[in-house]
Amino acid sequence: MAEKKIRVLIAKPGLDGHDRGAKIVARALRDGGMEVIYTGLHQTPEQIVETAIQEDVDHIGLSCLSGAHMTLFPRVVELLRQNKASDITVSGGGIIPDEDALKLKKAGIAAIFGPGATTGEIVTFIRDLVTSK
Repeated sequence: MAEKKIRVLIAKPGLDGHDRGAKIVARALRDGGMEVIYTGLHQTPEQIVETAIQEDVDHIGLSCLSGAHMTLFPRVVELLRQNKASDITVSGGGIIPDEDALKLKKAGIAAIFGPGATTGEIVTFIRDLVTSK
């Protein structure tokens, strides 16, 4: 029997219109053997969580360059808990100050990937995180 592929939802919450990085990460995850669902731009946390549950994903990767990460990322984690889907792990990426990254991790975000993070690091982190739960 074939091993179940890791399913990852890549999402762009809020009004951020720049998705090049999200698409690069999505492709790297796909090339790393994962199934990837990309939501497109301008998603609400509610839409992201609903899609994650419907698609039975293992992990959500959020990308935010608009500066709204402190509102949007924790809201996704909160909605996962409210929908009894807190087994879905969440990571984030974008231009996020170090002090915000620490607060986001305390709020339940597994990792923050900023400028300089390699796609290999992201693929490995998600694979290790999902397979260890």
